[in-house]
Parts: sequence; C-alpha cells; structure tokens
Amino acid sequence: MAFHSEPAPSTERHRQEQIVEVLVDAFADLMAADAGAFRTKFRKMAADPFAFYRGSACLFYADMAALQDRWCDERTSRVWIQGDLHAENFGTYMDGDGRIVFGVNDFDEAYLGHVSWDLRRFAASFALLAWRKALGDGVIDDVLRCYLESYLDQVTAFARSDDDRSFALVRENTEGAVHEVVLATTARTRLSLLGRLTVVDGYTRRFADHPRNRRLDDDERDRVLAAVQRYRGTLPDGSRRRAVAFDVKDVVGTGGFGIGSAGLPAYNVLLEGYDQALENDVVLSLKQGNVPAPSRVVTDPAIRAHFEHEGHRTAISQRALQAHTSPFVGHAEIGGVGFVVAELSPYELDLDWEKLTEPEEIAPVVAQLGRATATTHCVGDLDSAHPLVGFQTEDAILAMVGDRRVEFIDDLIGFAHSYARRTRADHRLFVDAFRAGQIPGITSSGAHPGA
Repeated sequence: MAFHSEPAPSTERHRQEQIVEVLVDAFADLMAADAGAFRTKFRKMAADPFAFYRGSACLFYADMAALQDRWCDERTSRVWIQGDLHAENFGTYMDGDGRIVFGVNDFDEAYLGHVSWDLRRFAASFALLAWRKALGDGVIDDVLRCYLESYLDQVTAFARSDDDRSFALVRENTEGAVHEVVLATTARTRLSLLGRLTVVDGYTRRFADHPRNRRLDDDERDRVLAAVQRYRGTLPDGSRRRAVAFDVKDVVGTGGFGIGSAGLPAYNVLLEGYDQALENDVVLSLKQGNVPAPSRVVTDPAIRAHFEHEGHRTAISQRALQAHTSPFVGHAEIGGVGFVVAELSPYELDLDWEKLTEPEEIAPVVAQLGRATATTHCVGDLDSAHPLVGFQTEDAILAMVGDRRVEFIDDLIGFAHSYARRTRADHRLFVDAFRAGQIPGITSSGAHPGA
C-alpha cells in the first residue's frame, strides 16, 4: 500500500471524507460530551503535521488495517504494543524498585497487535519531527537506521539472556540527552509537585482552587471515595515499596490531559501518603480509560474479553509493558465506567526534543529509544504475569526477521518517508475540513454547525 503525497482532487476529497469519518467514529461520544475540549484538541492538531499525527492514532490504524504487513506472522501479530509510539512518548519514571528509569511513558493506547505497528508509527513520527527541524532525507535515513539497528540488537540481547526483566535504561547506562533527563529527574521532589497543585491551610493540605479544578457535591465525592477503596484491591500484592496511608484528604474533578485525552473525565485525590508529614502526601490521578486505537482493527474477541473495562486494560497493559511498574498503577469503576488510577508523580519528565537540533546529538538519543522500544516489547511475554502472550517475544521477532535484517530496516525507513508525506497532506485536508465546519458537532468558531 503506497501513501502518495499529492493525490488527485477527487482522491483528496475521498481522503478528506475518510479523515473526518475516522475521527468522528473514534471520538463521537466524547465530542458529544465535551465539544469544547475537542475544539481545543483539534486546534492543537491543526498546529502542524506532527501535532496532527499525535492526535490521530485512529487514522493511522485505519491505514494499517488496509496495509499488507510484510513484517508479521502468527506470533508477532499478537504481542503487547504501546499503540501510539511516537517520538514524544518517551521519558522518565520512578519504577517499583525506586529507580529512575527512562523508557516509554504513555499507555493509554496500549493493546495487543503487530509489533511492526509500533515501529512504523515511531519511524513515521521521527520523519515528521525531523522534517520540522529541516533535516534532509539522508539524515533521516541514517538516524532511523540507528533506531532500528539498536532495537534489533537489544532484542537479540534479550534472546541470549535468561532475565530480560532486569534490564532498564538508568543513569549508569545512558548518554547524551537521555542521561541528562534521567539526572534532571533525580533532582525533582514530591514537595515541589505538591506546591504546584495544593495549598496548606492551618497545617492541613488541600487542592488549590485552580480554574481547571472542580469541587464535587457530596454524592459525586462519595462515588469517588468508594472507587478509591475498590482501586486498592486492584494493586498487586507486595507492590508498595513503603507502606502508604490511603486516608483521603481532598478530592477534585479535573479534565483530561494532553492531545490524546480530550474530553475524558478525571479526578485528583490527595492522600495522606507515606507518613503524617505534609511533604509526603501523594496525589492520585483517576482518568477515564478510552478505547485504544489498535483495538479498532484487532478483532480477536479473546483479547477484548480479557479486560473488564478500559481502565483495567490500561493498567494491565502498563504492567505488561513495564518490567517494574509504579506501585500505584491500578484501576476502578465510577458509575459503571472504567478509570485508570496512577500517582501524579514528580519523577516523570519527558525527553525535550526542542533542544536537539543536530544529527550528531539526535542519533545517540534515537539509538537509546530503540533499546527502550525493544524493552517494552520483550518484557510483556511468557516471562510476565500476563497470559495473553504465551511465547518469548524476542524469539518471535528474531524468527520473523530471520536473515532479512537489512530488508526489514530499509522497508520501515521507506515507510517512514512515505507515511510522513501522507500525513503532511492529511494535515492540510484536516485543517481545511475543520475550518469549513465539516466535522459534525465541532466547528472551528465554537458555534454549532448551522447556527
């Protein structure tokens, strides 16, 4: 399947209709619930092709459903994938052992699918990011080759090891901008996070009255508190590094975060935390889970049946894709709707691409992203506690690639260029449709269509 960058006018009209149809199909319920949030989301997506790509994973998977994927077989078409692996979904987190780790840091779209889908999505995202930095096609080829070579090298290392779950990118084995973000994370504090989100009145901490915060009535507060109690039962035994007091100090309603979470209801819950000192309070985020984009094209009912709801699916996916997940990751239901629960941690920091401008700075960073991607794919297999993948992912990947390593890398690099061109054209079509009020229920002016 080719992704041509300059289609004929009739083909452009068809593609524009497809873009609108896919977005509406994916987000209709959320758009109806909060049209304003989606108008903001679409304005952010309109900013440039990379922002559009970040917000339109559903379109990517609609295209993947029509792509004859040369790089999958019975096993590698059913592995845990991150689902929205673009260049800005990497950063730091504190794992369950107290280490600052660099890796994939967003699991809202995680599901089971083709291992090549993650690689294709990342590769095309980097081509878009590099185009924004005015890097030439030859440079993009070289950097993506570093990423894919590093990915396959790390997969090979896991195949030779008896314990792939012990590997992590930490301060001792990172370099360049990745090393710098790990070091910067170690200097962050829980107190600084609390200072941004809360205030202390009479030696009692509560959430600050920010415009995005919403105070709850008694009934809604009681539902959230009951959900927090049920959430505690979803945490794995022995998952806490230190005993945590789950006494609730305050609760507020808030909104979804980022381009991908528009319209998703959310709550923040302030806990007593590790002890009675005010500096050790813990903030939990309860965010409604959303239907992951890959699940729209993966039709195996056994996969869907494994998950109670989207909050459960998000939490289970994160535990599968991270070897040592934060001890706070769990799930709950509120009003019959699934929520994923996690700590709002001060020890999370995204990789800053704005400071990376030259190929010699970017190449070692991208090589480490390849290792991080391999780690994500290979920990959620037979060695994990999650039964959906009953084989060693690293063995399946190496068997699928076989002696076609050069062909595999060249093909994915070619896809990156082709799909990046397609996305730049799609971005223009999306902006034109948005400006013309062609997205049902959402107009660029904020007025109702036809008003």
